[in-house]
Amino acid sequence: MLQAQIFIDKDEVFGSQPLYEFIVQFLLKHKVAGATAFRGQIGFGEHHQVKRPDSLFSFDEPPMLITFIDEEEKVLHVLKELRKRVSSGFIVTGKVERF
Repeated sequence: MLQAQIFIDKDEVFGSQPLYEFIVQFLLKHKVAGATAFRGQIGFGEHHQVKRPDSLFSFDEPPMLITFIDEEEKVLHVLKELRKRVSSGFIVTGKVERF
C-alpha cells in the first residue's frame, strides 16, 4: 500500500470552496480506501517562517495536511489526475503496511 500526504494552506480555495474540501471530495469520487484532513497548530515551509495561526493577532494561514492510503497503482493514478486540476501544495508518498 502507498500513503500520500498533501500539504497546503487552509485558506487556499479551488473555485468557490476550500481546497482541502475539494481534495477530499476528489478522493471520495475516485474511491480511495480512506482519507483524512488535519489542521496544523504550528508549522513552517520552504521559506522557514514559523506559522502560528492560533496566536493572538496572528494573520498566518493555518497549515493543512490531507493524507490518504490505497494500493500503489491507485494512489499514483489519483495523484496524476489531481495534479491536472491543482498545482499548489506539496505531496509526499511512502509505502505503508496494513496490520
